[in-house]
Amino acid sequence: MEIGFSTFTLVLFICAIVFVFKTINVVPQQHAWVVERLGKYHSTLGPGLNIVIPFVDRVAYKHILKEIPLDVPPQICITQDNTQLQVDGILYFQVTDAMRASYGSSNYIAAISQLAQTTLRSVIGKMELDKTFEQRDHINTAIVNAIDESAANWGVKVLRYEIKDITPPKEILHAMQAQITAEREKRALIAASEGRKQEQINIAAGEREASIARSEGEKQASINRAQGQATAIVALAEASAEALRQVGAAIREPGGADAVNLKVAEQYVNAFGQLAKTNNSIIIPANMNDISGLIATALQVVKSQKHN
Repeated sequence: MEIGFSTFTLVLFICAIVFVFKTINVVPQQHAWVVERLGKYHSTLGPGLNIVIPFVDRVAYKHILKEIPLDVPPQICITQDNTQLQVDGILYFQVTDAMRASYGSSNYIAAISQLAQTTLRSVIGKMELDKTFEQRDHINTAIVNAIDESAANWGVKVLRYEIKDITPPKEILHAMQAQITAEREKRALIAASEGRKQEQINIAAGEREASIARSEGEKQASINRAQGQATAIVALAEASAEALRQVGAAIREPGGADAVNLKVAEQYVNAFGQLAKTNNSIIIPANMNDISGLIATALQVVKSQKHN
């Protein structure tokens, strides 16, 4: 009897421990457990210590409430201009309603992945090849909006979708590379022509400025020469006028007229002498009486000066 009682006590103790473990449930942070009572949804357990009725309540589903990255398998998409692209992406989602995530879909992860693939094919099918590389943000936003509307019934919030890689066929890659090379060469030629154009403009502008500077210098030099010549003419005229005034004053003095006649006779004779030296022809004055009279007058003036 004692042995049987001890065994019964041990069994009761073990059952009590199991009952306690079944009754007390500790839910980790950012987790949610769905409890079914007799096969029917009863409640959702939040983080911390929770008590359930053993053998009546059952934790049917356990969900993680953290943000979960889901790798969407690569797939072939056809663009609007009939080009095949292999697109690889990643989807970020979060469980927001544990009850809906448990009963809304048999496998919400597979449903989200399939919906992301079909939506991606639909979005890319409306775009041309070049636009798929330029409008990644538009593609990501369109996929998130389409999936999030359906995923709300599954208790899931789609946060964002990112395209990891877009791989066109090798032929398209070669053509794109050739196009890029051609565009770069075109830009280089345009830049070189613009440089030559600017160089010619600079040279023309420099020559124009130099020509203007030379013309301004020549203008100023001409002005200076003209002013110098004018000054010289004025000075010469003033000197000639002064000389004439002095000659006139000398003529008005006694004997001045005779001196003038003598000087004129000397210059007249000297002029004919110079012409005789430089010319083979003999030059005879038109009126010989004028010369003889001029010489006679000059001799008379000289004689009178000697007697005086």
